[in-house]
Amino acid sequence: MTSHYHAGSPGPHAQHQAGVGLIEVLVAVLVLSIGFLGIAALQAHSLSINNSAMARSMATVASYSILDAMRVDIASAEGSAYNTTVTANACPAASTTLASVQLNLWCGQLASTLGAAASTTGTINCGNTGVCTITIVFDDSKSGAAGTGSTTGVQTFTTKAML
Repeated sequence: MTSHYHAGSPGPHAQHQAGVGLIEVLVAVLVLSIGFLGIAALQAHSLSINNSAMARSMATVASYSILDAMRVDIASAEGSAYNTTVTANACPAASTTLASVQLNLWCGQLASTLGAAASTTGTINCGNTGVCTITIVFDDSKSGAAGTGSTTGVQTFTTKAML
């Protein structure tokens, strides 16, 4: 009797697999999907943190902007003409003094860069020694997190400098 099987070929009861099984493909797709979801979440979190960092950078620019304006008008700054709080949704009108014009422009800058909301404020406090404290408060809740040092999403940014 002759055998129809050759050496090295599967035996009569061996199963022959031709391709990848459906379960293996489903597991691979599941693993890739979880990985892609993780990358998407990381990207979204990164964007919100970058927006928060940009807002803090804009607060830095705004504080140095008003400090430079006060250095130009140093006599008025040391005479407390700039000591006030401006609210971005209700900027003070500019009158005939340089201080009022600068405060109006600064308030507009705060509104355009940090949001024209009642929560966006800028406070200036200069003493007669030429040391000024600039405090900018703004809403950073859009960043998706409360922000650095905050539990409500409101950021307080303080700069202290000499004129």
